[in-house]
Amino acid sequence: MSAVITEDLIYEILSAVEEIPEGRVASYGQIARLIGRDKNSRLVGKVLSMSEYYGKYPCHRVVNHAGRLAPHFREQKNLLLMEGVLFKNDSHVDMKNFQWDC
Repeated sequence: MSAVITEDLIYEILSAVEEIPEGRVASYGQIARLIGRDKNSRLVGKVLSMSEYYGKYPCHRVVNHAGRLAPHFREQKNLLLMEGVLFKNDSHVDMKNFQWDC
């Protein structure tokens, strides 16, 4: 059964993302767990790809479980660097030191 994207679900995901502190990152799976949808990390990614239609949220602070940046989000790395987040390599955040402990 696939999840239906409703306005309530969108704002639930975006509210969780809004809680990520500056200088920290969370994974899509972390956000899914926070809202009680453990198996819906892809749904979180889908909602974040549409976030610009719902206001300004710190979606740049969400990466995959290994710390990889979103492939089509060109500004993500610079936004994270400006917040002091360091990288293991060109496209992966240092999750060991910068993952949000929520």
